[in-house]
Order: sequence, then structure tokens, then C-alpha cells
Amino acid sequence: MRKIKEFFIEKLILICGLASIFFVVLIFLFLLKEGLSVFITVSPFKFLFGKSWYPISEPAQLGILPLIMGSLLVTLGAAVISVPIGVGCAIYIAEVAPLKLKEILKASIELLVAIPSVVLGFIGMVTLVPLIKNVFHLPTGLTALSGSIMLAFMAMPTIVSIAEDALYSVPKNYKEGALALGATRWQMIWRVMLPAASSGIVAAIMLGIGRVIGETMAVMMITGNSAVLPKSILVPVRTLTATIAAEMGEAVVGSEHYFALFSIGIVLFIISFAINVTADLFLHKRQ
Repeated sequence: MRKIKEFFIEKLILICGLASIFFVVLIFLFLLKEGLSVFITVSPFKFLFGKSWYPISEPAQLGILPLIMGSLLVTLGAAVISVPIGVGCAIYIAEVAPLKLKEILKASIELLVAIPSVVLGFIGMVTLVPLIKNVFHLPTGLTALSGSIMLAFMAMPTIVSIAEDALYSVPKNYKEGALALGATRWQMIWRVMLPAASSGIVAAIMLGIGRVIGETMAVMMITGNSAVLPKSILVPVRTLTATIAAEMGEAVVGSEHYFALFSIGIVLFIISFAINVTADLFLHKRQ
């Protein structure tokens, strides 16, 4: 009976794994089926590098370069803010904080993931947007900087949690050996713990960035939704995800606009897939 149970459990796990791969492939094929139709009327080069996004004008202008640049700008800003703070928090929780405080901090940070993005977007509109407007004396606080700060807050729980696990998984004899050789606590963390956990920390950063680039509601609410090439981080921008969320309900089924939105989905799918594959490679890297 034990062997029979193990056999069925193994096959069930195998089926679940194959099913998840199958569903991802189906999603990608569906996006390809709907999205590639736009290239009948517009070339891939003009679609990816065109500077104007006016999908309902005559003729339609379907250049998504402003959307790509807006997504990259917001993502880069969020990474610059969240990575140092997130890794620093992970180091503090893993190596510095007392045991009781460590448990409280880790549970609190992981609970932040449960806050819906629309709630964070509303909080950003009420508090962060007016603050950015007043501090920088701008006509509007709906800027890429507002989106970067809010997305950094959303990415930090992922970065902190995974990076802390990576630091905790470093063998204790590494730490004990460094301290026994006369290293200070900071030298032990900087020269031993961080290099030993580097693959896990990089994976945490990549997964955090993946969370940022796929976010929709928060960026749609506080970035201004202006489909123009951004000249600085203090101007309104529009991201790829926000464009799909804002326009899919209004697009006529079978129109160029409709197919173009699915093509944006293909671009997002490829970017997210590349980020997750990179994170997985770093996570399983063996020095």
C-alpha cells in the first residue's frame, strides 16, 4: 500500500507540473494567435520603435516605444529604491536582529504582500502624489517617480523574504570560521555571507523586478497615463500593463487596436518570462 500511495503521489505531482507548463504554453499561443495579426498592417520595427501611440486615430499610430520606456523608467526607479533597502533589511533580519524581533519583522514584511495593489494605489494617490507635487513644485504629482516609489514598496517584501532565506541558508561554519579568524561582524557579513548568498540575493532582486514590471493597478492610478517619451522621472508616463488595463475594455474586437493590445501582452510575456528564467538560473547556480 505504501508503494502504491507513493506511486500515485509521484504521478499526481508530475501531472501538476506538466499541467502548469501546458497552461503557460496555451497562454502564449493564444497571445500569438491574437497579437501577430497586428503585423499585417504595421511592421514589427514600427510597432516596437514607433514614438506615437494613437490607436483610434485615422490612420492608427501603433508605436509602443513610449510605453516600453515608461515601463523601464518606472521599473528602474523602483529597483534603485527597493534593492538597497530590501537587501539591507534582509541582512538586518538574518544577522543582526534579536530572535524575537526577527520573527516579528519577517512576519510583518510577508504580510505586506497581501495588501491589494489597488489599495496601495489609492494610498499613493491620497498621500504620495500631493507630496511629490509640493516637494518638486510640479503641475501634477502623477509622475514616474510616484510610480517608482510605490512599486518599490510593493517589491521590497519579495526581495527581503527571499534574500533573508538565502542568507539564512549559508552554512554556519562559514560565519564561525570568519569570526574565528578575527573578522568583525560587519566584515563577516560583507566578505563572507553576501558572496556566499549572492545567487539567492540576485534571484530575489530579479523576482522583485518581475513583480514590479507586471504591476497594473497601482501604476495606472499614480503615473499619469501619458503615452509620450519621458524626458525625466518627474513627468507623467504610461506603462505597458496600464495600457492594456485601460484600453482593452474600449477596443473593438477584431480591430487594429484590439490586436495591438494583445501584441503588447506578447512583449510583456517575453519580458516577464526572461526575468523569471534569469532568476531561476541564479537561484540554482552552484559556485
